[in-house]
Amino acid sequence: MFANYLIGLREGLEAALVVVILVAYLVKMQRKDLLPGIWLGVSLAAGLSLGFGALLTYGTHGLTFEAQEAIGGSLSIIAVGLVTWMVFWMARTAKDMRGQLHGQVDRHLAAGGKGLVVVAFLAVGREGLETALFIWSAVQATGQTTQPILGASLGLASAVVLGWMFYRGMLRINLSAFFTWTGGMLIIVAAGVLSYGIHDLQEAGILPGLNALLFDVSAAVPPSSWYGTLLKGTVNFSPATTWLEGVAWLLYTIPTMTLFIRQSVRRTPAPALVQSPVPQGVK
Repeated sequence: MFANYLIGLREGLEAALVVVILVAYLVKMQRKDLLPGIWLGVSLAAGLSLGFGALLTYGTHGLTFEAQEAIGGSLSIIAVGLVTWMVFWMARTAKDMRGQLHGQVDRHLAAGGKGLVVVAFLAVGREGLETALFIWSAVQATGQTTQPILGASLGLASAVVLGWMFYRGMLRINLSAFFTWTGGMLIIVAAGVLSYGIHDLQEAGILPGLNALLFDVSAAVPPSSWYGTLLKGTVNFSPATTWLEGVAWLLYTIPTMTLFIRQSVRRTPAPALVQSPVPQGVK
């Protein structure tokens, strides 16, 4: 549940920050007449994300077990790739996110402002599709439905509240530190999803070694125990891990975390988000 909460919070906060920056800038430019376009883009993106989630959930019904495992494993690996790209992309762009969005708004204002619907749709839709895919992969990995969805929903709700607090000037946050810490945790979560994706492909017969176990600690960490469930829900830990799963986990985690730490150390920390993006006197 924690891993899904983290995904919902981080992806939701990225989308919320984009919306806050766009709305605040339009208010500052005294172009409130364009705000409905922003909300239209956000609504379309939310609808697309929900539809994508429904397609992932119900689209595999009626397929054979091997086909379901093959699709599940492939999508899990794709989800890992997307989340990894997102972690590094946000680490590079968090500092200049506002400036980049302001530049896009200025260009679209010069063209009449209609393109702002597309800006909001693409920004929020990207985060929504990534969230839907990663949450679906987590549901497949844990074998549960309620807790992953509840965790993601709580994370998204927290992101909405934080976004509102940013807009009203009630909260300050160091975005660089936030995305650095959550990025490191997401790399560990993604490694677990990758391992499970490999296991799915092994069960589908696409990859070998399903019965070649690297370790089996099921007696010490029963999957049904509270700590087994906790490990499964947070980092997708499997008490019985094959050699291929273990090697994939190491080959992903070690270089990815090393590169991420190096990038985080080299990068100059971003200043805290301004206390109030809303111009004085505007309610």
